[in-house]
Amino acid sequence: MCTTCGCGHPEQVRIGEVGHSHHDHDGTKSAVKNPNFSHFKFHAAESASDATETQKRLLKVEQDVLGKNNQIAAHNRFLFQQQHILALNLVSSPGSGKTTLLTTTLNALKNDRTCYVIEGDQQTENDADRIRATGVAAIQVNTGKGCHLDAQMINDALFKLEPKQNSLLFIENVGNLVCPSEFDLGEKAKVVILSVTEGEDKPLKYPHMFAASKLMILNKVDLLPYLNFDVEKCIAYAKQVSPQIEVIQLSATTGEGLEEWLAWLQAQ
Repeated sequence: MCTTCGCGHPEQVRIGEVGHSHHDHDGTKSAVKNPNFSHFKFHAAESASDATETQKRLLKVEQDVLGKNNQIAAHNRFLFQQQHILALNLVSSPGSGKTTLLTTTLNALKNDRTCYVIEGDQQTENDADRIRATGVAAIQVNTGKGCHLDAQMINDALFKLEPKQNSLLFIENVGNLVCPSEFDLGEKAKVVILSVTEGEDKPLKYPHMFAASKLMILNKVDLLPYLNFDVEKCIAYAKQVSPQIEVIQLSATTGEGLEEWLAWLQAQ
């Protein structure tokens, strides 16, 4: 159970199998897995189950939960560094266009860079299936009632996915602008996607997420002529929360601004 926000339970979490792309079914050899991954499985120590200790720990439950998560996240980060894997955590509210942006990005990159995806949703493999349709290996993590991914889920998924060295890993988090800001997954950076169909004051309403993110992507800019959305004000709000945050405006549907996003990825 996430004692920070009260969501989910470890027994509800399901780590799916690595999905085969359409190319696999055509007889084309899929990406070679990284055999070094078998040595990086994180085995957490058994936690105390003595009920008498529960009351003593109530005041520091959140600290304990995040502390354990950060320990596993550090393990994941070490793994990514050792294997030269660029891991990015894509975060947003539901409906921002994360999956569409991701499929567009993968189609643009897949011939030049080996990519992998970990998909986070409470239920279904719908988004993972959309990723696999691009020919990229994806694994679905269903969190049950959980509203975010955590470092242990990512470690478990990596153990099955086994990405190659020098690859690019996209982690698409559960749609939520609250709890994912608190949970380090071991990623190089968080990328927050904000659709222009949402309010321009989202950075002020959810400051922790925007403060934790290195890049803000303003998506669906092709819809701006039909909306009452103040782009300059939105960017100003984001800079107010985090002066260092970078901003890219694009449309995952039309491809407008996509080159700037791809250049940002290359720079990382």
